[in-house]
Amino acid sequence: MIVLTFDLPLLQVLRKKYYNMVEDMKGKIRVYCRARPLSGSEKERGNYEIVQAPDEYSIAIDSNRGKKEFQFDHIFMPDASQEDVFEDTNNLIQSAVDGYNVCIFAYGQTGSGKTFTMIGDREQNFPGIAPRAFNKIFDVIEENKSKFSFKVYTYMCELYNEKLIDLYSKDHSDDARLDIKKDKKGMVFIQGAVIQEATNSKELNGLFEHGSENRHVASTKMNAESSRSHLILAIIIESTNLATGSVVKGKLSLVDLAGSERAAKTGATAEQLKEANSINKSLSALGDVISALSSEQQFIPYRNNKLTMLMQDSLGGNAKTLMFVNISPADYNAEETVVSLTLPGTHPGSKLITNDASKNADNKEIARLKNIISKLKSGEKPSTRMKKKALDRSMWHELSNQNINSQEGTFFRHPGCCLNLVVAFIRPTKFVAKRFTNYSNVYKVFPNRV
Repeated sequence: MIVLTFDLPLLQVLRKKYYNMVEDMKGKIRVYCRARPLSGSEKERGNYEIVQAPDEYSIAIDSNRGKKEFQFDHIFMPDASQEDVFEDTNNLIQSAVDGYNVCIFAYGQTGSGKTFTMIGDREQNFPGIAPRAFNKIFDVIEENKSKFSFKVYTYMCELYNEKLIDLYSKDHSDDARLDIKKDKKGMVFIQGAVIQEATNSKELNGLFEHGSENRHVASTKMNAESSRSHLILAIIIESTNLATGSVVKGKLSLVDLAGSERAAKTGATAEQLKEANSINKSLSALGDVISALSSEQQFIPYRNNKLTMLMQDSLGGNAKTLMFVNISPADYNAEETVVSLTLPGTHPGSKLITNDASKNADNKEIARLKNIISKLKSGEKPSTRMKKKALDRSMWHELSNQNINSQEGTFFRHPGCCLNLVVAFIRPTKFVAKRFTNYSNVYKVFPNRV
């Protein structure tokens, strides 16, 4: 007689694991939960931990209204190291280098450990996700330098009192004209922001430290160094395949959100109350967006706040997204902890948010033409090599059977003409249409235009 035995707890853990794997394959955003250790002041007050983790995917809270359990893609308890946390983000860094739009952000109550998770401690004895990501980016670049050439750019801004401030700008004023835009593939970028290039991880880390010095912080009863703004660091990684010439451009967005606050606990000053009101308003807008996405509403209120506009491609957009929900384990913060675990539409709500992640790629000829256009628009003369290629009939003949699409329209090329295709890209629409009436062998079609 054969007796079958089942390890029920193990089966439940495996079920959660495989469910999350399937959902990730569908493009669902991943949500991790991290509980920090009790602080020194909490221990002095006699506070105790109310957080338990039955397994690596579940977390239980002993609240005033009884025990509540929540499900996540992964749970990091207070004994988890910074290395443990970063280990699960390695593949996302690789995706950014491969040309995908990637976003990692931390959400939670003030003093819950968001900045420690994303950045680390001030002395960098325990570096967080951002500095580790800098090293990982250039490690991947080093591994692939024989097949690809790379360029790495970055911009860094903060959203303070509902104003965007460029942290790389020399005067750091909030008067600079910064506009939140989306490119034709849905990637969000900040127009007008200072963009810096980095050639190694040390330079990238130096730029980040320089920008961080200008971020608004203040001391409250809940946090000795409370972030008073949302920090947005974008790293653009452009790679060119040395064999095919194709170009892909990935973006890694690292977002350290300011924490939600209760004035009664923080002991905030008048100015800090104004900051807290702005922070809570933007986080509420973020909750509204996630709720709308989770319930599959037709209208998603991205434009209700600059924070949600900045994160539009990360929530329901084209990014691979990872969200950390940071919580306090202390009984003193039980109510805020439950709100943090519930408000952002975490599992199963967040698993209803699907992103359409895709590479940002251009083929060799389109990438080269864009480079010529960029140089001409900036007043820089194309190199002799570029001119020679522009006049190379064999190259244009290769394009003669292709339609080249741009925001200006579709260009059709007859084998008898060489240079006019480039002109068509850089001249204003009316001028080009008039100019081309004198050329019987070149045609230009403007879709949806008169």
